[in-house]
Amino acid sequence: MAAYMIVLARIEDRDRFIGGYGQAAAALIAQHGGRYLVRAPGVQLLEGDWGDGSSAVISEWPDMAALRAFWDSPDYAEIKTLRDGIADCRVWAVEAPKIT
Repeated sequence: MAAYMIVLARIEDRDRFIGGYGQAAAALIAQHGGRYLVRAPGVQLLEGDWGDGSSAVISEWPDMAALRAFWDSPDYAEIKTLRDGIADCRVWAVEAPKIT
């Protein structure tokens, strides 16, 4: 069953974020079998109190085990520190059956 990671991020320094964290995370995501579906700045908040103007990233994974192998890996723990102080992120993992 496919799994999806959904990220909303308020980014303070976009160049530093993309050049450091973004490049390193993208390479590791591919190594773990994930692929990006959406990478877009400028989220429009329709309801709630967090996210307007944030960037949205949605990645697809073969299953929740692959997503968690990426998320829980020591390599990602190290890469994640590259966003410290330059991004405030909200991250969700969703398992979804194939819709027919």
